[in-house]
Amino acid sequence: MPTLAPSTNAKVLVTGANGFLAMWIVCRLLKEGYSVRGVVRSAEKGRHAQEYFASYGDRFEIDAVPDMIEEGAFDEAVKGVQAVMHTATPISPSGTDPDAYIKPAVSGAIGILKSALKHGSSIQRIIYTSSTGAVLRPTSDPLVFNENDWNDAALEEVKEKGDSAGWVQKYQASKVLAERAAWELYHTHKHELPWDLVVINPPLILGPAIQEVSTLDSLNLSVKIFYQNVVSEGLRSADTLKEVKVWTDVRDVAEAHVKALHTEAAAGERIIVSAENTSWQEFIDVANTVLPSLSVSISHKITTGIPGLRRNTTFTYDTAKAERILGIRYRSVEQTVGDMLADFGNRGW
Repeated sequence: MPTLAPSTNAKVLVTGANGFLAMWIVCRLLKEGYSVRGVVRSAEKGRHAQEYFASYGDRFEIDAVPDMIEEGAFDEAVKGVQAVMHTATPISPSGTDPDAYIKPAVSGAIGILKSALKHGSSIQRIIYTSSTGAVLRPTSDPLVFNENDWNDAALEEVKEKGDSAGWVQKYQASKVLAERAAWELYHTHKHELPWDLVVINPPLILGPAIQEVSTLDSLNLSVKIFYQNVVSEGLRSADTLKEVKVWTDVRDVAEAHVKALHTEAAAGERIIVSAENTSWQEFIDVANTVLPSLSVSISHKITTGIPGLRRNTTFTYDTAKAERILGIRYRSVEQTVGDMLADFGNRGW
């Protein structure tokens, strides 16, 4: 398949374009010279993005798709674009029904591929944002997961427990089922497609926000979890502090998506994009180290936790494919934490 080099004549469709990751993807695409059609649920939800990228003129446009589950929801949106980046997915819907997570994720993934199949004759590549939640499985052993692994354990728990399954398992199950459905459709129709498929699997995504954020409660979930465990006042148990998170800076995940557009070897690949493992105590240690060097202050003193607390032994990911195919180099924990603290301080938090 031909790759899609940066050009104002190359238009990329980005779903969920007002989201945390998608805004950084759009930013990177525009800076590299692409044009972008951003899909949001309503014109109002696209207002901030339209204003934020106003300097790019008609190279950035908004298209409203109110319900991505609806049959043919993306039929018009895919027309005339050369690539698609599907980032939109539910994270924390209301209610306990697993289908509240699963149906939108699967329907959205299948829906946009079906629209591309029927109306996307100009499309050369589709990049689907999955998650390492579709890769890992519960383990007390220090395992290394790679792109051949699937989180069938989440499917089993949701099947067994239904509404009483944890929200994390419901979310992970939705990512497994949506990604598998996307691969199945792709391989079924591969011989007739003008486009190929790339799947990016990131872990917890952290970094500064450029999407519309008015309050702490309106932060995206991953950064809100960071704020609650590292910045906000309150007691943290030793068990929480020892807990390790595998994470990646949002700007590095965005870079991986854009590099996948113009890298021929990415075609048909599932790619884990993951920086490093860091415990909440280690995040706290880094925050206290970098905060004095910042030009802004945050609204209250960061806890010290339990300095010297040893992290839990945990799993990690084999990131050799991302490094080999995309040449990804990751930001350090110091840079990401520092940029997040600066962002919080600038917002008065």
